[in-house]
Amino acid sequence: MVAVLHLPDTFVLERRSAPDALMEAVVDHWETHLRQRLKQMQPLPLGLATGRTMVPFYAALVRRLQAWSDAERNQLRHGWLSFNLDEYVGLGTRHPASFAAFMREHLGDALGLGPHQLRVPDGAAPNPDLEARCYRDSLLDAGGIGLQLLGLGSNGHVGFNEPPCEADAVCRCVQLCLATQQQNAGAFGGDAQQVPAQAITMGLSEILAAQEVHLIVTGASKATILERVFAAGCDPSLPASWLLRHPCVRLWVDDAALGVGVAAR
Repeated sequence: MVAVLHLPDTFVLERRSAPDALMEAVVDHWETHLRQRLKQMQPLPLGLATGRTMVPFYAALVRRLQAWSDAERNQLRHGWLSFNLDEYVGLGTRHPASFAAFMREHLGDALGLGPHQLRVPDGAAPNPDLEARCYRDSLLDAGGIGLQLLGLGSNGHVGFNEPPCEADAVCRCVQLCLATQQQNAGAFGGDAQQVPAQAITMGLSEILAAQEVHLIVTGASKATILERVFAAGCDPSLPASWLLRHPCVRLWVDDAALGVGVAAR
């Protein structure tokens, strides 16, 4: 199918034919941003994401950063602060399917980042609602997100903001939809019943407050939901559609997700 996207002027559409070329283009932008951070006294935190879409992104980013000089990497490491979008309730940081483990494996260990720098909600906290409030407070105390990375869920969610979701939803504990559990079953041996039923997620409020948002969408399986999200304006049943209100969004897509002969406006 060919996706037809109706995008506002606040969006920059970045299209590449293949996923590898797309990820290199995304990393070009992120590397430039990270170099600029080295010159800033108090750069705003990065907003990071997990999931299959992000695996090649982090692999490409790590390769790029390993080509930096030792002095540059040390400076980047010293000033690093990022907040991840979400975490499963009930999973400790050492659980192999936790997002904390994902971030260590794909970014933290390679760059020498500790948990105080690479922050993820504590899924094992005894009171998930309190943990969500504390996580939000920590983010706000740090100044909010500068550059936010997002993927797109099969039901239109970003983070774990499941539909329906309003734009003012804040960081909180949420119930996961069956579709989301099925989409994420691969990390749990393919068994959706093993996927936790709840998660802590940044809200759309925190996401939309970021200075800049990068939404990465790849693969033919995302073409239908991508078109729906941007077909009819902001809609609580498609949480990602609230990004249409954001003043600075880069939408990164490959041909499989976008299709040939796209009409974008």
